[in-house]
Amino acid sequence: MKKLIECVPNFSEGNDMGVIDKITQEIENAEGVKLLDVDPGKATNRTVVTFVGTPDEVVEAAFRAVKKASELIDMRKHQGAHPRMGATDVCPLVPVSNISMDEVVEYAHKLAKRIGDELGISVYCYENAAMKPERKNLANCRSGEYEGMAEKVATPEWKPDFGPAKLNPSAGVTAVGARDFLVAYNINLNTTSTRRANAVAFDVREKGRVKRQGHPLTGKIVKDEKGDPVHIPGTLKEVKAIGWFIEEYGIAQISMNLTNISVTPVHKAFDEVSEKAGKRGLRVTGSELVGLVPLKAMLDAGKYFLAKQKRSLGVSESELIKIAVKSMGLDELKPFNPKEKIIEYMIAGEDEKQLATMSIEKFADETASESPAPGGGSVSAYVAALGVSLGTMVANLSSHKRGWDERWEEYSKWAEKGQALKEELLFLVDEDTRSFNRIMEAFKLPKKTEEDKEARQQAIQAATKYAIEVPFRVMKKALQSMDVMEIMAEKGLQSSASDAAVGALCARMAVRGAFLNVKINAADLEDKDFYEKIYKEGIELEEAARKKEETIVKMVEKTIAGS
Repeated sequence: MKKLIECVPNFSEGNDMGVIDKITQEIENAEGVKLLDVDPGKATNRTVVTFVGTPDEVVEAAFRAVKKASELIDMRKHQGAHPRMGATDVCPLVPVSNISMDEVVEYAHKLAKRIGDELGISVYCYENAAMKPERKNLANCRSGEYEGMAEKVATPEWKPDFGPAKLNPSAGVTAVGARDFLVAYNINLNTTSTRRANAVAFDVREKGRVKRQGHPLTGKIVKDEKGDPVHIPGTLKEVKAIGWFIEEYGIAQISMNLTNISVTPVHKAFDEVSEKAGKRGLRVTGSELVGLVPLKAMLDAGKYFLAKQKRSLGVSESELIKIAVKSMGLDELKPFNPKEKIIEYMIAGEDEKQLATMSIEKFADETASESPAPGGGSVSAYVAALGVSLGTMVANLSSHKRGWDERWEEYSKWAEKGQALKEELLFLVDEDTRSFNRIMEAFKLPKKTEEDKEARQQAIQAATKYAIEVPFRVMKKALQSMDVMEIMAEKGLQSSASDAAVGALCARMAVRGAFLNVKINAADLEDKDFYEKIYKEGIELEEAARKKEETIVKMVEKTIAGS
């Protein structure tokens, strides 16, 4: 549900860990972000830092880190093997989940403006955040490096996008970008030959291989009119690859950088390498992900391999991840722990889905305790989640019924819809309790002055509105879930028709229970127009749920009577 972005700033210091620690401390002290990796390089005199979090918080943490770097790193004294132009050389933002590239570009521009305005550092925007076509390529922005920047930023054609058109002597110039997520991915082969691994790498990488006259290995290299080698493109876009031998494992690998997993996802790369390796008499035995991967990449892979088996895609996150891991052999060389490899799982707070992940017994005990939360709203959402889970179960059973093989996609789509509704309803189980806690926190605000009292009252009213909106969302999602149960009662596996009916009964109960919470939470609400609109729609939702339940139960009773 959260919007998450990754930030990968590169700082021009790779030797003094005291300086690096002070910069990364700024990130660790920021709210709403988690520091994932710090990778210093002595020869390059450069440190690559990776952190992730919610967008506004990432921008704030990045700004603080850039500010600290500008205070501690003096580019007039910097030497290193890697091209560089500033204390914070580059600072790309990367979409991870629930956020579009266009939105990330807006945040990149917001960060760039703050760096320029508040720190007096010249900033170029690159990749997707580029404000001029020629600045899309980072190499163009950085050409001339630090030593040439004083002259460069002063020219009209290279006037910075943000900040002064005059070099900050110690901080240099920073490039702020928005780019796609890069995945480092290695595919294992049943060979020790680097040459054969390279041959497969050249088959698939976008750059391909050098074109030769006559013999493909020893023939004369074909060149273009500029004298540059002509390449035969590989089959995978946005992919860099090379073959190498890993002594630790005793095998050769195809080492790949997937620079845009929306173009070439992990599962596509795996299958393409498997095909090309097979044609060369080799076999892929497994693969490994280097670093972290977004959850979506793993879920997409799981669905891809299930679809190849003509099996329902409407299964849980954990099952999809398991299918992805086994299909690509991600656990061949070492265990694959989703909590350590998937970004969203790495940064999940301890209170995330606290109720929804409890055992049935513990949830019941917590509900029965003297604490007012979880209450009827959370229980309504939970019952709705159980109801749609029953409908989803019938869809999955139907997709695997012997003799219905040609209909697997039909039932898979309903199972996927059910799974999505289940996930949102489980989120709302905890969100209802969090909304109650917001009200309690608002009541604790100070009320010494008139300004305090006004701010406190506004906070109470805003929290109350949200506490109404959450069970109202439960009503809507529970009613939507009844579509799954209705179709399964009509067209699903007849021996499981009663499960569809029980699911419908749960959904109706959830609608009614959530509506009671909407009403009781509105007792102290001052915005009567807001409540009247919700109340009117709530009546309609409750009546629609009643009719749906009656239709589904009658349908199932008829099926049972005729069996």
